[in-house]
Amino acid sequence: MHEVMMLMRDFLDTGGSVLWLILGATILLWWLILERFSYIYRDFPQDFKSTAARWEQRRDKSSWYGNNVRKQMISELDCQLSTNMKIIPSLVALLPMLGLLGTVTGMIQVFDVLAVTGSNNPRSMADGVSAATIPTMAGMVAALTAIPVMSILDRRYKKALRDVHDTLAPQHG
Repeated sequence: MHEVMMLMRDFLDTGGSVLWLILGATILLWWLILERFSYIYRDFPQDFKSTAARWEQRRDKSSWYGNNVRKQMISELDCQLSTNMKIIPSLVALLPMLGLLGTVTGMIQVFDVLAVTGSNNPRSMADGVSAATIPTMAGMVAALTAIPVMSILDRRYKKALRDVHDTLAPQHG
């Protein structure tokens, strides 16, 4: 286990400081994704059931006031469902940009070596080239692995919200 951690640290150091930033953003992204799945599959059914029970216990479902109570119940559930849902796609969009930032900083490192050595010695530029390519790859891989999961999460959110609207349907009468 210690050896794996050493390899991971060496890899992160090879990519430069931007790679550490990409790691932090990736951990945050997956934590938010897992938290949303946890809420939708574990906590939301209980919240939904209690809200539906409160709606069913209401006698007044068709008046203006009853309709506003219904809208408030739907809005409360929607707020709970949509927590952090806008941050996830923002992080997915940010990760490739952080990778490009790593490319720029790595290329600056390459040009710095060129300016100091005055030659095109490949050995002296190798660190800068790896610092330029690794963050780009890492940012893209992190974003691309999250896109399908984000899509599944978004579909589940929309389905849950449709279920709320269907269950808390206004009654006319």
